[in-house]
Formats: sequence, structure tokens, C-alpha cells
Amino acid sequence: MRWFNFSQLPVFTRLLPMIAAVLTVPVPVEAELQGLSETEMSSIDGAGIGLVLENFKFSHGTDQPDASGEQARIFRIGGIKSTDGRDVDITVNHLYIAGANSNYGETLGPVNLGRLLNPWKIDVVDGNDIGIANKAVLEFAASAMVNSDQGYDCMDSGASPGSGNCSSRPASSGYIGERADIGMQMNVAVGDDRSANINIHAKSAVIDGSYLRLWGDNDRRQMVGQFKLNFYSPELSINACTQDGSTCGSRILMSNFALELAIGNQLQPVFFDVDGSGNFELEVAAIRRPIPGEIGADGLRGSSDAEAWDFYESYYTNPEFRGNLKIGNFSVGDRDFGSARVQGMLIQHLNIKTRDLSP
Repeated sequence: MRWFNFSQLPVFTRLLPMIAAVLTVPVPVEAELQGLSETEMSSIDGAGIGLVLENFKFSHGTDQPDASGEQARIFRIGGIKSTDGRDVDITVNHLYIAGANSNYGETLGPVNLGRLLNPWKIDVVDGNDIGIANKAVLEFAASAMVNSDQGYDCMDSGASPGSGNCSSRPASSGYIGERADIGMQMNVAVGDDRSANINIHAKSAVIDGSYLRLWGDNDRRQMVGQFKLNFYSPELSINACTQDGSTCGSRILMSNFALELAIGNQLQPVFFDVDGSGNFELEVAAIRRPIPGEIGADGLRGSSDAEAWDFYESYYTNPEFRGNLKIGNFSVGDRDFGSARVQGMLIQHLNIKTRDLSP
């Protein structure tokens, strides 16, 4: 894992050949923290932190007892009741993030997350630069999208340079790439009735352009945010198997899966809250009415109040406010159902609230 101040990226880039040469020589290293002078401290702009995970591999969980008989490596969610009062137990038997060609989590190898030239980042940005007036915004972001002449096709696991807008490179014979295989095996039990295992796998997944932005709302005195999730995978699959894995049902397969989901924006941020009963609430409130102004009967700007017309035009046409879902081919077992597309989704109002269903 590497951390660096990405505001110094041009200088850092020039040092890459030297750094690469040093990293290839296995020498002992000793270091100590040193104080900074006032002059040195004044040159630090606090622009944020870049994060790159190299040779990363994560695998968690198995529902099989270890040598001591303990099931110590599972992730379990309890405290939930069904409508008829039975205990509900959700067990994640396996969760993994690994390199390409993992064979649905059977063969796990390393993957890089982020690039030195385009890292994941934790940053405090000026809200005025992103349409959130007079606010400091905390941003967690994956690698940013790039120009198509510099990037790679987001879906093609064999993409070449200059083929698309994604910064993350696919794996090749000589490079492990920055696209991860991701998967999970989950089991749900209601009382004594334990269901089959549910398996979800994504191959060569890319999340470039995704981010979470958080800031404070003075009027409601709440934390609010803006969430953008881009998720691209040449293959996303779901199937169910018996608990011992000996028998599996038909696999639901979605090829060339692309999700571009936008929840909240500068005009309609998403509000996070916890009510008096301890339940979590997520809300995208109805849009605030702009400065009053009439829109002409013909809907054209020339016959309308210009400021009001520009407001609505921006709101309904801004692609950053909208979400898309594309599936190249949807199949169940040996039956194909063709492609599917939902384009231009705009969340105008959303309210999600957890509730306690226990007696």
C-alpha cells in the first residue's frame, strides 16, 4: 500500500523511474520522523491523500469449523426477526477481492487497486468547484475517468490503450492489472429453515469514476452527500447451491454489465439521519423550487423567464444527475433473453428507512 500527496503528482511522476529502480533492489531501510520547518510546512497545501494498493488480495470466511472446532472466520448478521417472529440469520461464508481469472473465487491471485498516476483519493475539495456553494466537501473517490485516447475500454478484459475512458488497466500475460474479481457466498436462515447458498461473482470489475462526497447542511443540521457508483464487469453472475456445494441451480449470467448510479446531487443531496428510535434514514428530498418565474406555453426559452428556464434545463439535461443500467446479454442457464437497458434514470424523491420488526 502506498500513500502520497497527489497535489505533488507532476514532481512525483518525474521521480517514478528513480523510485522504480530503488524498489527493485532489496536493501534494508531505516527511517525516522523528522520535524518540518515553517517554510516547509507553508508549502504543504493539504490537497489530500492518494491511495494505491499493490499486489492486493482479500479473502474472508468459511463456514467450516477450524481445527479447534470454532467457526471463527465468518461474517454473520443477527438480531433480525421475520414477520412471524422467527430469528433471521445472514451468514457470509466467503467474500473475496482478487486478481483476474480467479475461477469464481477458487484460485485467488493479487490485483492492483488504483494507479500511481491516477490513485484512489481522500480529499477535502472546494464545494464551489463542484457546484456546492461555500462548502468544504469531504470526498472519497476511486480512480478518475480519463480521455478516451489515454484510457481503456471499461468492459473489455483485453482492452488496449486508447480504447476507452477507464484508467484501470486489464490484466495481461505480464501484468496483473487493476481490475478485480469480486465475489460473495451468502446463506440466509429463517428459524430452523436454512436456505441454499447464494453466490454472486463479478469478473474483471472496474469502479473508475465512483465517489462519495459528504458535507454539512446548515438548514437541517444534518450530514448530506452525493454518491456516484460506476460498476463495469464483462460478467456478473448469480446462482444458488446446496449448502455443501454439491448441487447448483441454473446460473443467472449478465454479460457486459454496466451500472452508472447517481444518488444525490448539488440540487438534491442525499440526507443521512438516525431517528429517535435508532433507525437509520436515507432521503433524497423533493427539489427546492427555484426563483419564481414563468415558463412559456411553447416551452421555449424565448417566451419564458430565462433564469427559471435555465434552471430546469440544467436539472433535466445534466448527465451527472442521471443513472444508467446496461446489460449486453441476460441469460438463465442455457436460455438467452437478449440485452437490456435502462437509460437516463433521475431520482426526484427517495426515502429509505430501517424499522425494527421484533415484537
